[in-house]
Amino acid sequence: MKRFIGFLRKEFYHIFRDKRTLIILFGMPIAQVLLFGFVITNEIKNVKIAILDHSKDYVTKEITNKILASEYFILDKNLQSDKEIENIFKAGNVKEVLIFENDFAKKLEKEGTVDIQIITDATDPNTANLLVSYTSAIVLNYSNKLNIDTNLPMQINTETLMFYNPELKSVFMFVPGIMAMILMLISAIMTSISITREKEMGTMEILLVSPLKPAQIIIGKVTPYVLLSFVNAVTIILLGMYVFGMPVQGSIVLLLAENVLFIILALSLGILISTTTDNQQAAMMKSMFGLLLPTILLSGFIYPVENMPWILQIFANMMPPRWFIIIIKNIMLKGTSFAFVWKETLILLGFTIFFLAVSIKKFQIRL
Repeated sequence: MKRFIGFLRKEFYHIFRDKRTLIILFGMPIAQVLLFGFVITNEIKNVKIAILDHSKDYVTKEITNKILASEYFILDKNLQSDKEIENIFKAGNVKEVLIFENDFAKKLEKEGTVDIQIITDATDPNTANLLVSYTSAIVLNYSNKLNIDTNLPMQINTETLMFYNPELKSVFMFVPGIMAMILMLISAIMTSISITREKEMGTMEILLVSPLKPAQIIIGKVTPYVLLSFVNAVTIILLGMYVFGMPVQGSIVLLLAENVLFIILALSLGILISTTTDNQQAAMMKSMFGLLLPTILLSGFIYPVENMPWILQIFANMMPPRWFIIIIKNIMLKGTSFAFVWKETLILLGFTIFFLAVSIKKFQIRL
């Protein structure tokens, strides 16, 4: 029995001396509980909206103030005409537009009923539904209070219009997200495994003594996977279009160019992972666990980034798939040109240059 207790003591010593084991045992569960607890929520808050008030009377001002007094909405802009609505949606900041009809207060007092039009960006159908529900509830609450204070029954109706996805198809949200996740994971995993395989098989020494420079070795390793991943991207786009009815409103050339940029980014990240590992199993583990969950949870693929705590929003902004998904939705669903996605494109380009520069530097150090 003493021998068994001594053996158990030795095993505990081994576990507590290995920092990586402790991180897996205690760090990962805590991190996942906190991450899922803060990210997975059906609530909305701090959503930017725009208001087009044709009447500008005391009733519209009271309703506007009541909506903005909640923690759910932030006024981004007061619009002057209907022509501004599509451009402000294409810009991407505003998720909802409220339109008050002419002579709102007069019509309410005279006829007892008026309409408020709610227009939402339905590229994310779940968020669009929540926005309509929250806004309608606030308007209904104001209408009920108004009926208590007056003798005449008054009714404020809400009319809903969903931009870019009138049928609220969830596939319009999933195709861009799935595209980002597949291209990121496959490209990063294949590249990281390709280089670590050379190390495991001992063929890296042959490359090291060859006249090839580190940049040439990396480009040679990456190029085949750029072409193969591009075939994957085209396949996903075609499946989305012809199987699920996903429209491509914008330029096909711009869409494919953005896919190529993201593929190169993912491959450069795979190279960076390979420079920090010596075997294929470790490279695959780092690629899977380091990229899968963050891509799903922090990219805005399923859960809106605006709903997350500020610290998670910072991490979300550091996730390349977040910016790629914004670009894909803009081109495919909104039909926007490069003028509306140049900022996100520059961010992806910056990530790519950074990953490649660090990879080449670390590769030279290993040489």
